[in-house]
Amino acid sequence: MTDLYDNPPELSDVLDAQRVLDVRLAVEHQDVARLHMLLDPLHPADIADLLEQISDGLRTRLLHFWKGGIDGGVLSELDESIREDIIDGLNSAELAHAVRDLDSDDVVDLLEDLNEPQQEAILDALDDAERIVVEQSLAFPENSAGRLMQREVVMAPEHWSVGQAIDYLRRHQNLPEQFYHMILIDPRMRPTGYVTLGKLLGAKRAVPLHDIVEDSFRTIPVDQPEKDVAYAFNQYHLISAPVVDVDDRLVGVITIDDAMIVLDEEYEEDMMRLAGVGEGSLSDRVIETTRGRFPWLAVNLCTAIVASMVISMFEAAIAQFVALAVLMPIVASMGGNAGTQSLTVAVRAIATKDLTTSNVWRVIRREVLVGLLNGIIFAVVLGLVGYFWFGSSIIGWVLALAMVLNMVVAGLAGTVVPVLLEKTGIDPALASGAFVTTVTDVVGFFAFLGLAAWMLL
Repeated sequence: MTDLYDNPPELSDVLDAQRVLDVRLAVEHQDVARLHMLLDPLHPADIADLLEQISDGLRTRLLHFWKGGIDGGVLSELDESIREDIIDGLNSAELAHAVRDLDSDDVVDLLEDLNEPQQEAILDALDDAERIVVEQSLAFPENSAGRLMQREVVMAPEHWSVGQAIDYLRRHQNLPEQFYHMILIDPRMRPTGYVTLGKLLGAKRAVPLHDIVEDSFRTIPVDQPEKDVAYAFNQYHLISAPVVDVDDRLVGVITIDDAMIVLDEEYEEDMMRLAGVGEGSLSDRVIETTRGRFPWLAVNLCTAIVASMVISMFEAAIAQFVALAVLMPIVASMGGNAGTQSLTVAVRAIATKDLTTSNVWRVIRREVLVGLLNGIIFAVVLGLVGYFWFGSSIIGWVLALAMVLNMVVAGLAGTVVPVLLEKTGIDPALASGAFVTTVTDVVGFFAFLGLAAWMLL
């Protein structure tokens, strides 16, 4: 390892295994200059990834040597649990430096997941005007457009010309770091349209701004849930959208990068909940991870007990025909996999609003027919397996019929269960898996063992 440190490879601006190793060595050797050389070229997201990958002890030592390296971009990219530890380790001057250049929406996002002392520390690091803006945003409901928006808005009176708008932009000293539209407003501060920077720069100076507004213009209510905001951006291909209060007055703007983060978080949350692990991450401690997974493992235990009770009803049949004990997991397993497939498609379609009351019966019918066709195909295969393996055509028929029945039920349950849960206000991604697994296990065992007891005894 010492040779590797003494003869480092060419540096690049990407985070890879070699750079992580070099950072570890630089920390161990207390080589501050080398540490800065390794970390300074990296994007804040890559630095956040590196801090999440290393141990707590190494992270503490790295931050001790890498003074002034943590900025707002790194903090906003960090996992919540690690972010809290790092903020606790920063003094007031370092914290003020870290949040100084963040937009208001990024500061709000940073504050949302922190405890009260940490929130107060960051608010104290802001100047008075920025603090008022951030506190106003925090007053809006959690997970709403008001929390998601940034208060720095580029706007102009609707009667201005292109030349007036360009002159204003050139004179203005405090424009947002990134913006995509100039929003037009009426005398009551109500947005009436917006102009892209491309059209603004390409039009003649005398052209009125209202002549080059975009057709995609739409406003976002300040209390709209952020998942609906993300859906609107994705559905209507928005780049940015003005946020309005109850009087339709302009209060902020949401940009596509923030909307897509929400969309990605919603998708990730659905996938994690389908697996029964909630919102866990690789950075969570053992106790936190255990606490998060335990409830759903307990639910699975209960469903397994229910399935076992069904099996116990047919003890006599299983005792006489050992083949039943060998074959019955096949039917339940195939049904469970088919149900999970339908369930995943249905939950995602509900989240993206593709599955609605207008097409739900068509989707249910499709999934049932898919289950029927797959059931028939695998019934033929398993019927032959049962016949040649155990030399009994009756066992082959039992296996085939149970397979068809369970695959149909799996397709039905995988679609109906999340729809019903969504109608009752329960998150289908969180609760559907346990219900669908129970249905396919119970139906699979009952169908196979019930048919076997009827046909063989």
